[in-house]
Amino acid sequence: MEEKLISQKKPFYPIVSDLANFLKTYDRWVDTPIYYSDLLRFSGSVVVYDKNDQDTLWVSVYFTDTERREIDYNLKKIYTLLHSDGNESGIQYLNVDAIDYCTFGNSKPFRIKIRNILNDNFTYYYIKQTDASRIYGLEYEHMLSPYNLNFLVNDNTLIEEHIAGIPGDTFIKEFLPTCTDSEKAQIAKEYVKFNERSMIRLLGDMRAYNYVVVPTHDFDQVVYKIRPIDFDQQSFEGKLSVYRPQFFKENIPIMDLVRSRLTHNSINQYKIEERSIVARRIISSGNRLNKLLTIMEQDVISSDANLERLRKEIYKFTKDKAFLESQSMGEVMRAALNYVRFTYEKVNMYDLF
Repeated sequence: MEEKLISQKKPFYPIVSDLANFLKTYDRWVDTPIYYSDLLRFSGSVVVYDKNDQDTLWVSVYFTDTERREIDYNLKKIYTLLHSDGNESGIQYLNVDAIDYCTFGNSKPFRIKIRNILNDNFTYYYIKQTDASRIYGLEYEHMLSPYNLNFLVNDNTLIEEHIAGIPGDTFIKEFLPTCTDSEKAQIAKEYVKFNERSMIRLLGDMRAYNYVVVPTHDFDQVVYKIRPIDFDQQSFEGKLSVYRPQFFKENIPIMDLVRSRLTHNSINQYKIEERSIVARRIISSGNRLNKLLTIMEQDVISSDANLERLRKEIYKFTKDKAFLESQSMGEVMRAALNYVRFTYEKVNMYDLF
């Protein structure tokens, strides 16, 4: 099933000048001291295994002694740029514990583990190749989801902060079976909202390993939230089902949970709630969202065939002619957000009478 959903490997799209100017305006652009291509010069690697001795599909890479000293310093510098103002006074207290390289997936990122030697606290960040699709995806997540995202970019290198949580596939396999009935009902609710949010903002390929489940301890319960961690498939595929996580086979256990724990009326209510929340974010985002949509409307981040198919499928789903008239993925995205916003405003107008 899943193999048929993703039709092809997505190419990398360059950042056009208008998008670069947008990123500079909002303090996303940075001249990094080291680039993605520099890290590809590693001299060797060893496989990284998980606690069950299973191959994680990551390898820990190493460099020659001469290169390692320079690379370590520059990776610490990037950390200060991402999490602070680039001040180098604290670099002496940082250590690069690991540089891992992912051999699976489209982006093939490097994962950098940085540790504070004074207290042993550590965190991760990622270095990837620049891709306009991913930039749009990150920005839309920042503006339209409950979560703020921290990333830096230039023409060839993207630096993303780590999004903490339990990988969806790990959660489904190891944690979900031991959840209480009330926790399972809550997870089902959150998945419906996550599914709706992904479709509204046209974020595709939310297979279980492309999102994380975030447990938060409240005073009398554990609250679960679901967050995407991969934004590679922003408005690229032509199949509407790619933007609906429910159709991926890896997510079947949670879909079974939704069917067993929620009534049809509850599912519809949670969808309406999520659409209303996204609509409010669209309204409150102001000119920033409009600027990004305008840039995306002139950009090319997919194929003509994908655009043709997607606008027809969404029109069949919504009966909104704005989708049929869309001439780019950016125009499809604007039509999708307008559809959600106008539906929300119409409902609220009727509520007044």
